[in-house]
Amino acid sequence: MQQLGKRIFEIILILFGNTTYALGIVMFVLPANLITGGTTGLALSMEHFFGVPISLFVFCFNLAMFVLGALVLGKAFALTTLISTFYYPLILDILQRIPVLSGFTDDPMLATVCGGLLIGFSIGLVIRAGASTGGMDIPPLVLNKKFGLPISVMLYGFDFTILILQMLFSNREQILYGILLVLIYTIVLDKMLMFGTSKTQVKIMSKEYSRINEAISKNLDRGTTLMHTTTGYMHREYPMILTVISNRELNALNKLVTDIDPDAFMVINRINEVKGRGFSLQKKYR
Repeated sequence: MQQLGKRIFEIILILFGNTTYALGIVMFVLPANLITGGTTGLALSMEHFFGVPISLFVFCFNLAMFVLGALVLGKAFALTTLISTFYYPLILDILQRIPVLSGFTDDPMLATVCGGLLIGFSIGLVIRAGASTGGMDIPPLVLNKKFGLPISVMLYGFDFTILILQMLFSNREQILYGILLVLIYTIVLDKMLMFGTSKTQVKIMSKEYSRINEAISKNLDRGTTLMHTTTGYMHREYPMILTVISNRELNALNKLVTDIDPDAFMVINRINEVKGRGFSLQKKYR
């Protein structure tokens, strides 16, 4: 039952992410005549050169990429992209028919920023739900599997190739806005994928290590690791405390350590993700 509820929640996220993606395109990209990467950028080129409706091209291209992904990457991958493949072009066509959504702003810079934020957020949401937006996401994955080419490099390569194609019928400002749009949604996508998983790693050197170690466990309910170290100048041997905390707990830890030992030496690093007990696994108390 719990697994079923999780699956339903993931499907809702995928649908919401694709809807938000389509909103970003309809509200900001199309009215401002922005150029962009991905399947939508390819569709804009096909509409300009051959008059093919954007939603129709997106559907046909997504279907072709879905078949390619199923043949090369397997059925498991195909199932994760099935919803996006058919739902995105459908909701895009529906939203294009709602006049109030188009022309949301006349400022191209505002359209670029808002469009980039919505597109990056929506793609990140779909990926975090364990799915793919399909379309131009699939060729880099196929090339990676067949030839070992880096996925991120291929994504950038395809995006900028599509941008160059649109430069044939775009003015200079559109080109610059298009590049800015791609950069914005790429940055937002990276932040979305890291959201909620980044933590703070702290290394503490102090002669009061025993008290600090006990206080971290008691007051912050965080685990610690004692690592054997020797100071470089005085050659004193005592353990260094290594702990991983949430970003919000950093101030509390800093106050806790300085209250015990104002001369404590701390090294603080931001880390992308932590796996294990207390983070990806539930805590156990003894």
